[in-house]
Amino acid sequence: MSDDGNAPTVQPDPTPEAGAGSAGDDAFDVDTLPGGVLAALEAVLMVADAPVGVERLAAIVALPVVDVAEHLAALAAEYRGDDGGRPRGFELREGAQGWRIYSAPAHADVVARLVLEGQSARLSQAALETLAVIAYRQPVTRGQVSAVRGVNVDGVVRTLLARGLVAEVGQDPLGGAVLFGTTGEFLDRMGWTSLDELPPIAPHLPGIDALSALTDDNG
Repeated sequence: MSDDGNAPTVQPDPTPEAGAGSAGDDAFDVDTLPGGVLAALEAVLMVADAPVGVERLAAIVALPVVDVAEHLAALAAEYRGDDGGRPRGFELREGAQGWRIYSAPAHADVVARLVLEGQSARLSQAALETLAVIAYRQPVTRGQVSAVRGVNVDGVVRTLLARGLVAEVGQDPLGGAVLFGTTGEFLDRMGWTSLDELPPIAPHLPGIDALSALTDDNG
């Protein structure tokens, strides 16, 4: 105790205990990595098995979202050869679910030789027609899709569900049947960011009211 009767002042220990750590212990400067932030983003995108949002990428490289968005745009331009360099066989695109590296469309036939050889990876005509009806008339029930196509679509819808191109999005408030709609995966496969980019052929399809009149089974 000090002479004036007050409790002694306790000075903090400048050296933290081993293992205590701090919030910034795992921080790093991405610019110190080989190739800097551009290489870091490339490394992440190369191993991603699904599109990655810009916010998530910004958190990974510990940089502001606006800066990461600019870097991604620069990478995309570089891959396209906008700077006069050689166009790559791959491209960086932002889709509905985020950024992802894709093979360049110009080389689709070459890639198909590897991906499609010996397997039936393409959607059938029936699946494509069903997918188109769902895309333009969503949310829509199986019965309503069947009414447009004139055939049962249960098996085809199961195929589209398995491919992740459509998903259950609710229930018909009148009949309780499951409603289906397209997914972000569908938009990414098409290279779109929203359904607003669908070609304007929807007016040529029957309306939902007309479909309801064609079928008693909304499921």
